[in-house]
Amino acid sequence: MPSELETLLQIMGRLRGPDGCPWDREQTLQTLQGFLLEEAHEVLQALEQGDPSSLEEELGDLLFQIVFQSRIAEELGWFDFQKVAGRIVEKLIRRHPHVFGESTLATAGEVVRQWEELKEKERKRAGDPSRLSGVPRTLPALLCALRLSQKAARAGFDWSTPGDVFVKVREEIQEWEEATHHAGKERAQQELGDLLFSLVNAARKLGLDPEAALHSANQEFRRRFTWMEQALSATGDKAENLSAQRWDELWRKAKLAPPE
Repeated sequence: MPSELETLLQIMGRLRGPDGCPWDREQTLQTLQGFLLEEAHEVLQALEQGDPSSLEEELGDLLFQIVFQSRIAEELGWFDFQKVAGRIVEKLIRRHPHVFGESTLATAGEVVRQWEELKEKERKRAGDPSRLSGVPRTLPALLCALRLSQKAARAGFDWSTPGDVFVKVREEIQEWEEATHHAGKERAQQELGDLLFSLVNAARKLGLDPEAALHSANQEFRRRFTWMEQALSATGDKAENLSAQRWDELWRKAKLAPPE
């Protein structure tokens, strides 16, 4: 009896076959890019909700995207799903010599340092010109900034203390403000980028996750604004007609309102 994974691979072959699904047969590696990103975010949402059933389903959807792309790659003569699985198996064994080899590591910190050392050796063997080459350019900008600064810090390019970064943050705030008054939009945007990057560095030095922090702030803003909308609906007031003072009053009340 075939395993569930073998059945999934057979189903994928059927969907892409001559008598399969017209939509599935039309897809390419390029057309599937958005679906891959969407499914990954749905996994993250299921994790945030803490719903095991939803997580199980969304992980299946994400797995299907991997199987789908592997099938197209096989049709192109590149590789198949077995090669994909085999490559990650080999990598996991290679990067865990303390588990599958003779070395011994006692802490998670030691594991991270060894992992980075092994990646650095692999990078040099592959002829990659920069330590930053392993950071995907397609990452969300905030997460990309964190990964770039982490890589640079491990190479020794870093501030000594979090206080030193705060000095840089204040400097960048001043430069951004000056650019908004005395320079064009392009320069102001550049200075804003520098400010955001310095804030990411400050978070990193303090052991904080800027992506998680901003995500939390987004969720809290959503909650508060929704509360204000409900308050306005109850009074019959129209949001577009409110004064700045009235918005401020509502915002203060929304901050004090307990989460539903």
